[in-house]
Amino acid sequence: MIRYASYFVAALLPLLLFRWFAPTAIGEIDFWLLWLLAMILVSLPVVYAEIALAYRSIDAPIAGMQKLTREADASPLWRSFGWLAALVSIVIAALVISGSADGIMTGLNALDSAPAIPSFAIAAGLMVVAVLLSLLGVAPLPIGLGLMVLGLLLGVVNGLPQIEFAMTNVSLREWARAVALALVSVGAGTGLYWFAQNLVAKQVVSAVASQNDSGDNTPTAHASNRSTVYRATKLVLPIWMLQLIVGVIALFISGLSLPPIAKLLYGVGVIFVASYLLHYAAQQLSHKFGVIASLLITLVLGVLLTVVVPSTWLVGLLVIVSTIAVLLLSVFAGWQMKISHLRKSLNFSNEAFYNLWRVAIRLIVPLALILALVGWMMQWLS
Repeated sequence: MIRYASYFVAALLPLLLFRWFAPTAIGEIDFWLLWLLAMILVSLPVVYAEIALAYRSIDAPIAGMQKLTREADASPLWRSFGWLAALVSIVIAALVISGSADGIMTGLNALDSAPAIPSFAIAAGLMVVAVLLSLLGVAPLPIGLGLMVLGLLLGVVNGLPQIEFAMTNVSLREWARAVALALVSVGAGTGLYWFAQNLVAKQVVSAVASQNDSGDNTPTAHASNRSTVYRATKLVLPIWMLQLIVGVIALFISGLSLPPIAKLLYGVGVIFVASYLLHYAAQQLSHKFGVIASLLITLVLGVLLTVVVPSTWLVGLLVIVSTIAVLLLSVFAGWQMKISHLRKSLNFSNEAFYNLWRVAIRLIVPLALILALVGWMMQWLS
């Protein structure tokens, strides 16, 4: 299950977050072209950077950034990426649980089964359940995906929404929403792929160590050692393509009307998926605070964000924190890391690919993020 965690995350995040960043007029062709451009110019280089740093550090994001900053003789300021990434995952969990609570209550009201409990209490209770489920690690991910897909299929039975496609005026605000959608819905800069890759690496190392302890020098054991050497592209491109495909699907079903039972199934599935995000956050915080304290911190922060902060503010907080986290990651990978270290970690088959990635991560990604922040500021001020 650990080996496929990255693919579950890639398939789930667009389904979870498209509704918060897609335009009201879902058929805006220019917006989706900007989103595709942001997927290529921003998200793809950032996911490459995450995987390269995971391979180089051989540790989870927070502990890994400590190693990498010492190795690069860089300021400890860059280590804040790990903490921001953990915060982003908690904010995403709070946002989707808040939406899930509304959906579940709507479904129960339609079935005349809604309890006489305030909606904020429902949301807080669901956050507690998600934190408890986070103790199961990766296991809730396929369950959540299955429930969400089942709920969506029940909605599709009622018919797909009619979408009228048209070109509109391109603006900086539109670019801001496209970049946010490209980053957040694919999990770029959250450290989730870094974390999942670290789990896989630990699993492989443990298996190889077990074989060595038992004196296994068979061809199978040597093949296991060779399998630990990989090219970043073999991991990144399947993840990115899966995100792109699910993103297109999410586009066409974003206006889907779900029947009451489907709302309940989808909402419960979201809780299972959010539990993995909270598991990731707690695992990162445990590097500093220990397991029990990190679970309590995750629970308290998650409940506060879900109950106290309105969903629209959570979206704004998610945009700001995730953009800053990705900006830190891109500048650190592009300007602070040694060229030879990243070249070995990425292991591109062609030097030209590495040069294109380096230009993107050093120049294009930071510039695109700054322009997106400007576009969000214009929207908020208006």
